[in-house]
Amino acid sequence: MVDIKSKTPDELAVWLKEQGEPAFRAKQIFKWLYRGVTSFEEMTDLSKSLRQKLFETAFLTPPTAVRKQVSQLDGTIKYLWELADGNCVESVLMRYQHGNTVCISCQVGCRMGCAFCASTIAGKVRDLTPAEMIDQVLFTQIDSETPISNIVLMGIGEPLDNFDTVLRFLTLVNHPDGLKIGMRHISLSTCGLVEQIDKLAQYGLQLTLSVSLHAPDDETRSRIMPVNRSVGVEQLMETCRRYFETTGRRVSYEYAMIDGVNDADWQADLLAKRLKGAPAHVNLIPLNEVEESPLKPSRRVAAFQKRLESHGVTVTVRRKLGGDIDASCGQLRRKAIKESQ
Repeated sequence: MVDIKSKTPDELAVWLKEQGEPAFRAKQIFKWLYRGVTSFEEMTDLSKSLRQKLFETAFLTPPTAVRKQVSQLDGTIKYLWELADGNCVESVLMRYQHGNTVCISCQVGCRMGCAFCASTIAGKVRDLTPAEMIDQVLFTQIDSETPISNIVLMGIGEPLDNFDTVLRFLTLVNHPDGLKIGMRHISLSTCGLVEQIDKLAQYGLQLTLSVSLHAPDDETRSRIMPVNRSVGVEQLMETCRRYFETTGRRVSYEYAMIDGVNDADWQADLLAKRLKGAPAHVNLIPLNEVEESPLKPSRRVAAFQKRLESHGVTVTVRRKLGGDIDASCGQLRRKAIKESQ
């Protein structure tokens, strides 16, 4: 059985020819898939025999929205999607003046172990398929009746730990017969897998690379982000500089502000020193509290921002959306798991 929605139109044409069908059907089928059909019977301009053949040789994996939370504060919508195998992932629709953004997951769970993140508490279960990633964008758009113009790969999972799938997803979501969302409207967040960052740079994609830095020194970062123990901040920053030199794209650094952990003046000074020499943008994130974590939101966000700006660093503070609906990564899935147990 073939995961038909994970194929590009060219691959679909080759597969159809192998099935004894004309290649031009690929474009028809691809367009149907990106209208959000959940069965082959809905592809009404295909012959009955072809629809039956698709039913016998291919499959679709549309998700089911088992929970939907709508913020009364800002209209943010959080979805808990149940996948075909019963696992669940999350997506969040955020509304901005410049367009609507959906934050999607790339794995069921995560193995990176970051101390401040609910997504990683139960570890990684499996990678998502390209189709399962596409469907988060597509069915969020359909259910919310909201056109989506931007995508953030910052939900559950580490995108560069599912590298080939994410690359195929980017190809599919960018296709003119599909969702047609351009690379400059896509942001990919990573905890800093340096070999994969170098690998990604070779493709020259015009997306935004967001690096979850969260501390400028090895002692602090290794304590809250286990990935740092094998790499180190200095090597990560060198990799990001190479990424900029190769792609010409400025790197964005995510920095969750944690009380008494990474919010001291000396850490702001060191962060500014680390960033010197290459265009960069720092996004300070007020920490979302996680029930299982002792970490608390910093009370020094404004002071930290001012300190960075005094060094000439470009800084923004992320606007907190969906504060009344568990809108940070992994929390809704975590609640569902607890309830099922």
